[in-house]
Amino acid sequence: MKTKLFTAALLLSSTLAFSQAHNVSAGYQKPTDPAVIENLEQWQDMKFGLFMHWGTYSQWGIVESWSICPEDEGWTQRKPEHGKTYFDYVKNYENLQKTFNPTEFNPEKWADAAKEAGMKYVVFTTKHHDGFAMFDTKESDYKITSKNTPFSSNPKANITKEIFNSFRNDGFKIGAYFSKPDWHTEYYWWSYFPPKDRNVNYDPTKYPERWNNFKNYTYNQINELTSEYGKVDILWLDGGWVRPFSTIDQSVDWQRGIKVEQNIDMDRIGGMARKNQPGIIVVDRTVPGKWENYVTPEQAIPDHPLDIPWESCITMGNSFSYVPNDQYKPTKKIVETLVKIISRGGNYLMNIAPGPNGDFDQAAYDRLKELAKWIKINESAIYATRSVAPYHDNEYYYTRSKDNKTINVFHLTEGESYTAPNNFTFQLPENSKVNNVKVLGHKGKIKWNQKDNTVTVQNPTKNLEYATVIQLNLK
Repeated sequence: MKTKLFTAALLLSSTLAFSQAHNVSAGYQKPTDPAVIENLEQWQDMKFGLFMHWGTYSQWGIVESWSICPEDEGWTQRKPEHGKTYFDYVKNYENLQKTFNPTEFNPEKWADAAKEAGMKYVVFTTKHHDGFAMFDTKESDYKITSKNTPFSSNPKANITKEIFNSFRNDGFKIGAYFSKPDWHTEYYWWSYFPPKDRNVNYDPTKYPERWNNFKNYTYNQINELTSEYGKVDILWLDGGWVRPFSTIDQSVDWQRGIKVEQNIDMDRIGGMARKNQPGIIVVDRTVPGKWENYVTPEQAIPDHPLDIPWESCITMGNSFSYVPNDQYKPTKKIVETLVKIISRGGNYLMNIAPGPNGDFDQAAYDRLKELAKWIKINESAIYATRSVAPYHDNEYYYTRSKDNKTINVFHLTEGESYTAPNNFTFQLPENSKVNNVKVLGHKGKIKWNQKDNTVTVQNPTKNLEYATVIQLNLK
């Protein structure tokens, strides 16, 4: 069964860089595997996850991978101290492997903080476009466990394994981010030719043996991740320009730049991943079809509910990668983002980038701690909910319980601090009859009334931060 989904208009955040923009795919194919359907349902119940972009690039405090790509120079300008020429720069970038030693790496600390803040799943960059593997791959020596990497002598050297185990022990679903393009291997960026842009730098139809080696290289690394690292729930594939030429959407700028066939045989890869991990969710981003089990707008929130599984990946700071003195969003903004996303039926994957020392900035922990207090009070209105009309009406946002017996109404206000009115007045879905009303975080009685589909609730407290949540049980 296929559901036609027209490209969603997106509310872009001010930090969205053009090259990172990922549109919502124009077609969605609903999974048929019962185990995948069940996993997706559980994932949709979780609502809130942790994304982590981390690699050797954190040492320079630059955007992940992109500065070695000869496009988007305005966005990823190379600093002269890192190399006077492009080739000097790439050499020095790759030599970051030889100084990467994040000795403060402690994934249990991350898992505990994320769990306390209400996060339920994690997606970690096992390998970004630059090709540096944060796991013990057998396909390359450009990896965290190589003897060329100082951290390889650390007992926790296999970073991906340590992260997956720590978060799994805290009850998280585990997601493996993996970049399909690999700008380090000779099978993708062949040194016989200079790279021109993000795409493969030779014609795979002219050099089929080299492309076949790349297909096997990719297959083997994903096989390692899905067979040697315990239970993996999500395979999150990035780099949507590696795709069958026939799937290119000519209405999307970056997809028009794909000039050659880059088919890596997702049926073979996805089939292997499902054999290794029955029920695994596969997210072949921006490539519509049976291997894009949910869609992933980036740094953006769809302006209306989508009738398919979706997730917005949005940074806590301004960057996906570690940047010194990054500006982290206020906790109020994080709460508002979560509310807007879940009211439209999506999940919020919030990115926090570890630094070169192997830890988050203290500011990130501070936000998570503040968030934990609000989440604890309001969790019954967040998890295992779905969207419900009217979705969003002025300052009010809505979710419903899956049994349709409870409506949750979130009240948000503009400005740096939250200001609640004396009375909350909002609309409910047609023919809704309210039996009981709660203001989450307040234990006393509530004064309220209903006239037709309009409900008025007297505000019983002025002590709530970030947002008020009104929970209505229906008759």
